[in-house]
Amino acid sequence: MKKQPREHRISILLNESEQRTLERFCDKYGVSNRSRLIRETLMRAILRKLDSDQPTLFD
Repeated sequence: MKKQPREHRISILLNESEQRTLERFCDKYGVSNRSRLIRETLMRAILRKLDSDQPTLFD
């Protein structure tokens, strides 16, 4: 699969508590690429929600 360039930037703001929690998580689990962590976590949550919203045969 060909890599797609990331051309769209999204900025988020964290409060002090959220920032400390993110830093603590990254330190504890050796995360060196926070952008990747946030991107993958966000996309996983979005895809899970979209999957759960799909109609099923017995709905």
